[in-house]
Amino acid sequence: MALDFTAIDFETANSSGASACAVGLARVRGGEVVARAGWLIQPPPGHDRFFELNTRIHGIREEDVAGAKGWTAQLPDLVSFIGDDVLAAHNAGFDMSVIRRACESTGDEWPRNSYVCSLQIARKTYELDSYRLPSVAAAAGFLDFPHHDAAADALACAHILIHAARLVGARDVASLAELAGVRVSHMPAPAPTPAPDLAAIRA
Repeated sequence: MALDFTAIDFETANSSGASACAVGLARVRGGEVVARAGWLIQPPPGHDRFFELNTRIHGIREEDVAGAKGWTAQLPDLVSFIGDDVLAAHNAGFDMSVIRRACESTGDEWPRNSYVCSLQIARKTYELDSYRLPSVAAAAGFLDFPHHDAAADALACAHILIHAARLVGARDVASLAELAGVRVSHMPAPAPTPAPDLAAIRA
């Protein structure tokens, strides 16, 4: 087995988890970054208002995504890039919820990839005053990147896992998670659609 995974990071337009406005991706093969991608996204309707707080963090405005693909239109590109890879993200619960909630809002089926959290791994691997992405990335030797640029954040996450794996002697993501004492989690299956109430329909 090899250290293969895809790191992912989302930025959102507002407090809604469905409001994805940018994604960054970094593919790792054999412990090396081999491909990178990132693009802007028009958030799904009903989740497309840009809050000043969010814009202040990542700098993305409504006019910036005017010509970008919407969530449904960009989803094939996202799925094509990640394939069947284990995903990695810093505070992965947030990024996985963006995928799920955006898909729920548009009626799309979300990918069912496994994932690990670089934040959880960092807390088990490094002794730091802060486990924010820039602090952990610096400990991993990845310095001076534009934090909250989705593509840069995904690359930072990738370097954290690569460095952490080397520190603990892990050969792949599964052994890294095991040695760090964290779980490899799985995207949940969509909830089954309730069967129609035939009695109510007949009535």
